[in-house]
Amino acid sequence: MPTVRYFIVRDRDEWLIKYGNEAYGPYKTQDEAMVFAVDAAEKIGRYGESAEICLMGEDGHFRSEWISGRDGDQAEAGGRSPHL
Repeated sequence: MPTVRYFIVRDRDEWLIKYGNEAYGPYKTQDEAMVFAVDAAEKIGRYGESAEICLMGEDGHFRSEWISGRDGDQAEAGGRSPHL
């Protein structure tokens, strides 16, 4: 189970990355936010942490989009490339 979770959310016409009680951004597109979230997740992975990136769907529910493992392997959960 991932130890770190990033949530990509839409706020009006912008996208934010939420981690803990902080919000990072804004980003112009969901893809741009995803690139920055994957970069952060990969950096965390270098310290032995696993990470997950979740996207907010149009229905307001989150789905796992990208997951990294403790061994440094990474996999996309939603069938999309981790580097958009």
